[in-house]
This record gives sequence, C-alpha cells and structure tokens, in this order.
Amino acid sequence: MKKYLLPSLLSANFYNIENDLNELKKCNIKIIHLDVMDGIFVPNISFGIPVIKSLSDAVKKDFVFDTHLMIKDPERYVDEFVNVGSDILTIHIEATDGFKNVLEKIKSKGIKAGISINPETDIHMIDDVLCVADLVLVMSVHPGFGGQKFIDGALDKIKYLHDVREKKGYNYVIEVDGGINVSNVKNVIDCGVDYVVAGSAVFNGDIEQNIKSFYKIIGESNE
Repeated sequence: MKKYLLPSLLSANFYNIENDLNELKKCNIKIIHLDVMDGIFVPNISFGIPVIKSLSDAVKKDFVFDTHLMIKDPERYVDEFVNVGSDILTIHIEATDGFKNVLEKIKSKGIKAGISINPETDIHMIDDVLCVADLVLVMSVHPGFGGQKFIDGALDKIKYLHDVREKKGYNYVIEVDGGINVSNVKNVIDCGVDYVVAGSAVFNGDIEQNIKSFYKIIGESNE
C-alpha cells in the first residue's frame, strides 16, 4: 500500500494559511489532517466546522480532508462534518459508548470512517470494529497538543494492526499521529503504517524541504 505524509494543519500558520496550503500543493500533498478539539475530551480547543467549511470552499479540489474528531460524543456532529467536506471522519473509541454505531453512521454518509485509540488504551478494545473501520489511527502522543515526544508503545499497536490486517484480509488504512519527525518516521513505516501525520516537523522552517526530507525516508513520493 502506498505511503502518504499528512500534514496536520494544527501546526500551520493561520495568519498566512493560504501560503502554507500553496506550499503543500506545490509539494503534491494529497491529504491534509484536520484536528478538531473540544476542550472536554482533550484539554485543548482547536478549530471546528466554520474553519473546515472555509477550507473546503477554498481548496477542496486540491486535498482529501482527513478530519480527526477529538471531541466527546462525536455522534452529535457527524452530519455537520460530512456536510462541510470531510472525506475521512475519525472518532475516538474513548469518546463514545456507541463507537461501532457511529462508524456505521459515518459510512452510511458515503465517506470513510476511522477509529482512533489513545496511548493508554488497550489495542484489543477495537478488535470488534476492525472489520468495519476504513482507517485506524494510533495516537503516539496523548492527544490535545502538538510538539510532544513520540511514545514508543505505539509501535507494538501498529505491528498488531498490520498483522491482523494481513491475517483477516481487512482493508483499513493504518495511520499514526503524534511526535513524528524525520528521525523516527522509518520506525513507524517499518511497522506497517500507511498514513503518517506530522505537524511541527512539516510546518516549522522550510515546508518544501521538510516534506522532501520525509519522503526520502518513506521511500515514496506523492508524485
């Protein structure tokens, strides 16, 4: 499966977001990662429906929108996030009791449904929905803030998901988010990750050069 780098807009310069998006487009980035935080499920607030709608109106033709809901009871807002242009909508298993029903609701809207798991959560908690999920997001930091250090325990979860996918013939994409940079991205790729989310390691400094550095290690490009 092809590997993709997904820049997280949480680390972009919102004062000059048009420039950053143009840089991503120039580098042929295909998918952007949108972190939505409610200040309840995670101890931070980011952006929500109005910002994603504005981005969708401006650049939807250029990017796939990978929307990561770090919010409590995400089932309340599925329709809204679908309507503003999300192509992938990922919820946290820890955020709702009815996570399987929420995944099925997302899929019924004609977009891809993802399930995410925090560092302290047992990977086996999502075993029953691996047959339903289009994407599984392994958090390699505690969600809520960018710039954290990668938690090595995520590697075992990634290996497990890769092995299950091979044995069961499932089709979900494996994604990792948190603390990823050019010094550790090879480790997650070697364990079986398909989508690599990176924020500060992409947007801090020269965006084009940072992306090129990632793809030298990943071994593929978006071209």
